[in-house]
Amino acid sequence: MWHYVFLYFSPLKFEAVTHHLQKAGLLQRLIMAARRLSSLLSRSFTSASSFSKGRPSSVSRGIGKYSTAAAAVEDPITPSVTVDYTKLLINGQFVDAASGKTFPTLDPRSGDVIAHVAEGDAEDVNRAVAAARKAFDEGPWPKMTAYERSRVLFRFADLIEKHNDELAALETWDNGKPFEQSAKIEIPMLARFFRYYAGYADKIHGLTVPADGQYHVQTLHEPIGVAGQIIPWNFPLLMFAWKVAPALACGNTIVLKTAEQTPLSALYAAQLLYEAGLPPGALNVVSGFGPTAGAAVASHMDIDKVAFTGSTDTGKIVLELAAKSNLKTVTLELGGKSPFIVCEDADVDKAVELAHFALFFNQGQCCCAGSRTFVHERVYDEFIEKAKARAAKRVVGDPFKGGVEQGPQIDSDQFEKILKYIDYGIKGGATLETGGERFGSKGYYIQPTVFSNVKDDMRIAKDEIFGPVQTVLKYKELDEVIKRANNSRYGLAAGVFTQNIDTANTLTRALRVGSVWINCFDVFDASIPFGGYKMSGNGREKGIYGLKNYLQVKAVVTPLKNPAWL
Repeated sequence: MWHYVFLYFSPLKFEAVTHHLQKAGLLQRLIMAARRLSSLLSRSFTSASSFSKGRPSSVSRGIGKYSTAAAAVEDPITPSVTVDYTKLLINGQFVDAASGKTFPTLDPRSGDVIAHVAEGDAEDVNRAVAAARKAFDEGPWPKMTAYERSRVLFRFADLIEKHNDELAALETWDNGKPFEQSAKIEIPMLARFFRYYAGYADKIHGLTVPADGQYHVQTLHEPIGVAGQIIPWNFPLLMFAWKVAPALACGNTIVLKTAEQTPLSALYAAQLLYEAGLPPGALNVVSGFGPTAGAAVASHMDIDKVAFTGSTDTGKIVLELAAKSNLKTVTLELGGKSPFIVCEDADVDKAVELAHFALFFNQGQCCCAGSRTFVHERVYDEFIEKAKARAAKRVVGDPFKGGVEQGPQIDSDQFEKILKYIDYGIKGGATLETGGERFGSKGYYIQPTVFSNVKDDMRIAKDEIFGPVQTVLKYKELDEVIKRANNSRYGLAAGVFTQNIDTANTLTRALRVGSVWINCFDVFDASIPFGGYKMSGNGREKGIYGLKNYLQVKAVVTPLKNPAWL
């Protein structure tokens, strides 16, 4: 498929040259000089094709050893779906923004415009909230029997399966993730989440509570009201499911703000929900930008609860706006810098493959990515060589092409941020083992990148890069790696690879994170709660815990006259 360009030495000559250069301390300097020369040449030859949302990009990278002429000249595959929904969805109707404004949503494979989408702002959020409030206070949704609500959600899950390929194509077109990932994993998971919470709708109930004295005490679990939800761009439809499904199952109404990078799939899915029988106003979708539409949701006085998934910095703003307005409850699922710990007893081949998946899945754009790979010193060198080889074999290209493992990053901002962090790693003294450059000359593609000799105080080891950059750190003792793994402002997830159950149990209890995967990673069953410690957020989504975000508990106390028993 790809035609790689190699610099050829015979194996013996290459090893001899490399050995002498390393011994003389010259190898890394030669690599750096070659990179600087490549960067200068790339600016000369590719500046005309660089872009940043239609403008010249401030970062331009040449075609490196992963890039190919074929990749540079191939036109993106045309998706087999049309964009039918680009307006705001308010009170069951697609409408223009009050301002009449639109914004372009871009194809990350090329930077070309897919469609122009209505740009909602505070006035549109007001309209959406008014519709959601009326639907909650006067409409049928919270007054339906729980069984009737569950039937709507089950019908929606059936429609998701019927329209699997259209939803998957929109998700890949707008986001850049491989179509096979969208169609075979994420859209089926979308249907699964809605079926899971549809099954819970008629099983939400309170308790009868014994009390001292002659009283009958019961608790009611009531819908919280109008929920404001702000979803990210990395998993648009899965985050739609994590938030919308439990909120509707509990009888709430919703104002959903989509990410400006990926508005299309949520609009399509919301239309299917109405086709399934959702009454007007129960779900309203506003496309727009964070400082306008997002801030209006977080600060709205008539929204009773906000759920947000995104960066930690933006999460702080959401929390502040919620507190300064009506002190609405807030659920936050934020950033991460998750440790993936490879123990000394590991099967290295299996550990390399799982660590590769933990980091590179979804172009590395995953909040819980295993982005700090801690490897025991006994297997470190072997791990590095095999991790480098696995990254070099990763198939990068048009996400609509079969067999592609990695598509483009979401947009020029993320593309440039990742390349900046790669430069931080090089300048900070880490060893660039492979990758480190733009892939091709068109689109936001980046080579799978591996750094070794990473230290804890380097920026690439501390900050959330959110891209295909694996940082590998060495450790010696179990107590040491526990301390280092926990020495982070984040606490979203962790991976542990070991054959020793005692080691697994020790790490499971010692790591200060919301999820620990033992000899697996990114297992996101509908029943498994997900959320973080520390600055990775608060609250839990999915499973029975996800229902608690959208329920109020009310105690009802009634005196008993001459009770037969207490």
